[in-house]
Amino acid sequence: MNSTMLQYSAQDRYMEAFVRNFIFVLFGTIINSINGVFVFTFFRSSVFYSDPRYILYIHLVINDMLMVFFTVTLSVIANAWPKIPLPFCVLLLLIVSATHKNTPLTLAGMAVERYIAICKPLHHHQICTVHRTYILISLIWGVGVIPGLTDLIVLVIVRPLSIFTIGTLCTSATVYTTPYHEDLNKVMNGLYSSVVWLILVFTYCQVLIAARRASADKSSAKKAQRTILLHGAQLLLCMLSYITAVIDKIAAQLLLDDRKIVIIPNYFITNLLPRLLTPLIYGVRDKLFYNHMKRLFACKLLIVKVNSTQQ
Repeated sequence: MNSTMLQYSAQDRYMEAFVRNFIFVLFGTIINSINGVFVFTFFRSSVFYSDPRYILYIHLVINDMLMVFFTVTLSVIANAWPKIPLPFCVLLLLIVSATHKNTPLTLAGMAVERYIAICKPLHHHQICTVHRTYILISLIWGVGVIPGLTDLIVLVIVRPLSIFTIGTLCTSATVYTTPYHEDLNKVMNGLYSSVVWLILVFTYCQVLIAARRASADKSSAKKAQRTILLHGAQLLLCMLSYITAVIDKIAAQLLLDDRKIVIIPNYFITNLLPRLLTPLIYGVRDKLFYNHMKRLFACKLLIVKVNSTQQ
């Protein structure tokens, strides 16, 4: 009887892990498919290639797609493969950490570009060139990877090197377990969030001042204000991922036996959903991008209908 109960318990665990992985993969595929529409539109419309604003936007979309892919991969691995080689796990965690930090940094870069376009219109084409935009994207990746590299360096210093020969559950909570990592994580999150919020507040105030000048283009300034406010809303959505672990801990205390029912909704709302809403709101709101996307897919639909009629 005990063996039968253990068998049922194992089957329940496997089924629960399968359902959880299926839901994560399904949502991740849907979100990346929708974001892929924006990427496809960008690369099929050469008019966007020379505009720093759209280059930064598509970098934001691609970065979010990478984050969704690797976070879903980590979740599936954690459920299906409890012990994986630590070097491979650290590499995945490094990529997830970098893409997570890249999103607010890219939003800050987009806000600065709008500030230059409104407050320094005569110098915009000189300052915001395509070449400098790609340099900025390289800097964003360089700055975004710093927290993950710092975690790795602390791990190498504090732990013996033999730790890299063992298998482990691939989550940041199980790999980076020293008190130094906890303090470092708080400092890094606070530093990055503070810098990005300062940039957003500064650019918004400067655009607001420019909108009240008699010589300013009122409509462009108002649109820039709304755009920077949108970046603030996007940043708030992205910062939801900071409270994922907090909600898990609360659920563990309040729902001792049923805490797993909170894991999927919590992960979806705080990690996956912002990666869909952030590019979707911005891409659909921009008239030029939306019109190109609508025209492109209308043509594709027309070609399909013509081909099906001829057949």
